[in-house]
Amino acid sequence: MRGFRNLVSLTYAQKLSLVAAVPLILAVAAIAFMVAYESRATAEREIQALERRLIEAKKAELRNYVTQARNGFAYIYGRADPDDAEAKSLVTQILSAMIYGKDGFFFVYDYDGNNLVSPRQTEFINRNWEGLTDSDGTPVVDEFIRLARQGAGWHSFMWQKPSTGEEATMIAYVVGLQDWQWAVGTGVFIDDIVATVANARAEVEARVQRTFLYIGGIVLAAVLIVFASGMLLNIRERRLADAKLKDLTKRVIDAQEEERGRVARELHDGISQILVGVRYALDNARRRLSRGDDAGARAPLDKGIDHLVSAITEVRRISRDLRPGVLDDLGLGPALKALTDDFRERTGIETEFTTVVFRNRLDQDSKIALYRIAQEALTNIERHSGATRVTLDLRGHKKGATMRITDNGRGLGSNRGAGNSGIGLRNMQERIEQLDGSLRILSSRGAQSGTVIEASLPLSHLLSPQDDTTPKRKAGA
Repeated sequence: MRGFRNLVSLTYAQKLSLVAAVPLILAVAAIAFMVAYESRATAEREIQALERRLIEAKKAELRNYVTQARNGFAYIYGRADPDDAEAKSLVTQILSAMIYGKDGFFFVYDYDGNNLVSPRQTEFINRNWEGLTDSDGTPVVDEFIRLARQGAGWHSFMWQKPSTGEEATMIAYVVGLQDWQWAVGTGVFIDDIVATVANARAEVEARVQRTFLYIGGIVLAAVLIVFASGMLLNIRERRLADAKLKDLTKRVIDAQEEERGRVARELHDGISQILVGVRYALDNARRRLSRGDDAGARAPLDKGIDHLVSAITEVRRISRDLRPGVLDDLGLGPALKALTDDFRERTGIETEFTTVVFRNRLDQDSKIALYRIAQEALTNIERHSGATRVTLDLRGHKKGATMRITDNGRGLGSNRGAGNSGIGLRNMQERIEQLDGSLRILSSRGAQSGTVIEASLPLSHLLSPQDDTTPKRKAGA
C-alpha cells in the first residue's frame, strides 16, 4: 500500500517519464521474447537437422561394416548346411576377430536369445539373454531377434561402453542369417553426437543470453535518454512557468497599482475636492452665524448639503466600480444593465443592453468574470475606439452562456500598441480561461470597422434551479 501511495505521489515529470518508458520497455520486452523464441526455434531446427545428418552418417558406416563382415564369411555361409557346426565355428571366429576402434565389435545371437559372439564383453558368450532390457527399459536382444527375422533393421538403446564402463547411447544394425537363425550385427556409440548437439544448444543459449544483454543495454540506454529528456523538458517547462509566473505577478502588481492610482485620483479629484468645498461652506456658515447673520448662513449651508450629496453619489459610484452590490443582490443581468446605463450617461455613447431570461442561473465566479470582462471592454471602448454605438447582449443556451459586446469604432488594428488595451485583453482572456470558457475577438482595420468581443462559458457553470440560492429576479442571470 505504501508503494502504491509513493507511485501516486510522483511528480508530473516523473509520471510523464514513466508513461513514456513503460510502453517502450514492454515493446522491447516483447521484441526480445520474439527474437529469443525465433532464434531458439531456428537453432533447434538446425541442430536437429545436424543430429539427423550425423546419425545417418553413423548408420551408413554401420551398414558398410556389416556388409564387409558378411562378405568376409559369405563363401562359408553360402556352402554350409543349417547344421554345419564347423562352418558356424569358423564364422564365429571371423566375427570375433573383427574389432575396430576402442569400442567397435560384432555380436551374434541365435533366435533363442543365446549369445555366440561378443569379443569386447566375453562374459555375455554362451548365455541366454532373452528379455534383456537397458536402463530405460528398452528391449535389446528380443529386438535384435525381431529385426533379424524381418531381414535387417536399426535399433537404438543404452549400452555399457567397453572402454569406460559407462552407459551411452548405441545405434546397432542387425541382419538375419535365416538358415542358421542368427542375428548378426554391430553398433556404434553416439555419445560424440550427443556431446556435439549439447555443445550446439549451449552455444545457442549463450547467443540468446548475449542478445538479451544487448537488448537490455539498449533498453536501459533508451530509458535513461527518456528520463533525461523528461528532466530537461521539466526543467525547461519550469523555467518557462517561472518566467510566466513572474510576468503574471508583475502584471497583477501593475494592475493593482493602476487600480489604486485610479481610485486615489478619483478620491483626490472628486471626493477630496467636494469635501473641501463642504468645509469652506460650513466655515462660511459658521462665521455668518457667529455674527448673527442667520439669513446669510442659509446659502452656504445649502451649498454644503449639495456638495455632500455629490460626495455620497461619487462614493457610491467608486464602490460600484470596485464591487457592484447589485451583482450580489439582483444578479448579472441587472448589474450589466446598471453598468451600461452608467456608461451611456457618463460618455454620451448610445448603449443598448439586451438579455434573455436564463433557464438556470450562473455560479458566482462566472457572474464576476463576465461582469469584469464587460467592464474592461466598455473601458477600452471609451478610451480607444471612438465608437458612437455599443450593444451588449447576454443570453443562455443549451451549451452554456454567451455575452457579446459590439461597437462601431475603429477596431483593434489601430490600438494594438496601447499598453492598457493589451493588458485589458489579456485580463479578459485569463479570466475566461480560468472557467474553461472561450473568448473571441473579431475586429478589422479601417475607420468605423467595429469590434466584437464574445465570451462563452460552458454549461457546467450554470446552476440547476434547486442549487440556486439567489433571489429570483426578472433578469434571471
